[in-house]
Formats: sequence, structure tokens, C-alpha cells
Amino acid sequence: MHRKLRMGMVGGGKDAFIGAIHRLAANMDGLIELVCGALSIKPEIALESGEMLFLPQDRIYMNFEEMILKESSLPPDKRMDFVTIVTPNFAHFAPAMMALDHGFHVVIEKPIAFTIEEARQLQQKVNQTGLTLCLTHTYSGYPMVKQARAMVADHVFGKIRKVWVEYPQGWLSKKTEREGNAQAAWRTDPSKSGKSGCMGDIGTHAAHLAEYITGLRITHLCADLNIMVEGRALDDDGNVLLKFDNGAAGVLMASQVAAGEENALRIRIYGEKGGLEWAQHEPNTLVVKWLDQPTQILRAGSNYTGHLSSYATQNCRTPGGHPEGYLEAFANIYKNFALTLSAKAEGKKPSAEALDFPGVADGIRGMAFIDTVVASGQSAQKWTPFES
Repeated sequence: MHRKLRMGMVGGGKDAFIGAIHRLAANMDGLIELVCGALSIKPEIALESGEMLFLPQDRIYMNFEEMILKESSLPPDKRMDFVTIVTPNFAHFAPAMMALDHGFHVVIEKPIAFTIEEARQLQQKVNQTGLTLCLTHTYSGYPMVKQARAMVADHVFGKIRKVWVEYPQGWLSKKTEREGNAQAAWRTDPSKSGKSGCMGDIGTHAAHLAEYITGLRITHLCADLNIMVEGRALDDDGNVLLKFDNGAAGVLMASQVAAGEENALRIRIYGEKGGLEWAQHEPNTLVVKWLDQPTQILRAGSNYTGHLSSYATQNCRTPGGHPEGYLEAFANIYKNFALTLSAKAEGKKPSAEALDFPGVADGIRGMAFIDTVVASGQSAQKWTPFES
């Protein structure tokens, strides 16, 4: 496909949190252009946001239904190729399903839907249509996360035995949802966020990272969910013991009341021969530890071909020593999604590296994690089976 992919967006107007991040990420590699949007449920904000982004007046839509119907009626050389959905959790399913029904690929914020039943309907629709759905579990886009995954897959550490993953934040240490913070308001509202707060929001990221790097699947968990801020309806803190399908044990901690923390995502994985450690605050660094050798420090860099895996170097943009962070990781998700769509449009098989982005199966796992954590937190038994 010798052109840019055309993107439409649902949500993400000027008053939104994550829409601008998606647009920057999609634009970074020059493979995608924004051509239309239904950017807000408020008509005046939808219009103003579209104008600020220099969208044509006739492609600034007031709702996603109008956008999908009108875009699908345009000639193939004009209409959008895919839609990105950046709305709150409760508003993911309807635009995603309608887009798939009308032949459009989908990029969607996590969690994939409001319930696991909705997620399974999306999975069925993707299977029926052959379209591609990308889920933006951003942290899997970091080059050194991909390096960690490749090393585990190559069995350099032997059988994996232990996984620690933690995601502390502090932004909900006060009742911010009562102070005009729109992001806090919907994330702490069960009618908009779902049955879990902290675990649904960031615990799912931690669980996905653990399964992504290890290649293992969680089979059982034991959860302790807490509401630390009095009067809040959903969990803002939690601790989970994990069992994996190879017998490995794990610990997952997620908290949004860890006062003073920003986005301190960190993972440690240990096998028979050694282990690794990665932290989002220092994303270009992967610490590799050995049972009988000194610790090694691996660094991201596009010039380290031959020293890092192809999955890592394909997702590096700068030479070693130049920081790449959250935006670049986010952009890697979009880049691989775009490369996959372009290859399929040309009748070619996408490379394994291009196919390395989260999809609908990851969305099902995320929704199952939320359901199982909540059930375990309400149960008196120690272990709750994890099934998806």
C-alpha cells in the first residue's frame, strides 16, 4: 500500500486525556493520517476540536454512528481505513462493533469493553470479518520489554519460576473525583468504569505485561482488593498472588493511592539460571541478572543490531544513549498495526515483528482478569481459577 492509512477517531476531543497521545503516536512514523472524527458527545467541543485539528468541515461528525455510516458511503480511496476509539470504558463496545460491521479495522483503548460478554462478541466479529483489532496495552511497545520477551522465549533463563510486577500511582490519594477531575470522576464510577477501579485501570496493564514477557498464562489468583479513600465506590488499591501455567508463582501489586508515585510500573522475572528487571521510569534499560555471572545492563538503541533481538531493534528509533519513552512505545503499537494492515492490503504476510501488538485475545484476557480479581476479592477461598 503506497499511501498513508486513513484514521478516524471516536472521542479524544480537546477536553480529553488520551486522544492527543493517540494522535501523536499514530503520526510519529508517517504511516497514518487523521482524516475524520467524532471527537466529543458535546457538539460544540466536537466541532471546535475538529477545526483545531484542521479536519474538513464535512468530516467533523457529531457522533460515531454518523461518522461510520458516512465514511462507509465514501469511495474506497477517500474513506477511513480504521477507527481509533478513545472513549471511557462503557463507550468502547458500540463504536467498535459498528465499525467492524461496516468493514473498518479498529484500534481501541484498554480495557477492550465494559464486560467480558461484550469482549467475546467483539472477538467473534473479528473472527467472522477477518478484520484487525489492536488494543493499546502501551507498555508492550517499549523496545526493552520486547527484548525481555525475546530472551525469555529463547530460554536463556531456563524455566521461569517467579514473577513480581507492580504498578503504583498516587493520583487518587485524595477524593479527586469530587474536585472537578473528569478522569478521576469516570474512573471511580462503576457505571462508566466497570466493576473494578484500580485493578481494571492499571492492574490489567501489570497482568498483561507479566503474560506478555513470560509467554505464560495466569491460571489461578488470590486477590485482596481495597478501598482506601473513604466513600469511594471502586477499589483504589490491591494485591494479587498469581499462579502460572508452568507452575511459576507471582505477585502483582497495583495501587492508585501510593502518594508521591507517578507511573512506577516495574517487573522482575526469575528463572533457573537468572532473571531480568525493567522499570518504566528507566525504559531504555534492561537489567539482566545471572546465577553465576555479574549483572549485565542492556540498553536500547537502533545501532545495537546483533546485540538485541529483531523485535527490540525494529522498535527503536534513535541510536543508543538517546531516550525513548512513552510516546515512542505508544507509536510502536500503531506502527506495527499499520505495517500489518498495509501488508495484508497488498496480499502479503506481515512479518512476525509487525504482528507483535496486542489484539482481541489480549482484550479477553484483560476482562477475565478483572472478573476473576473481583470474584477472588469477594471470596473466602484462597485460590480462584482464572479462565478466559
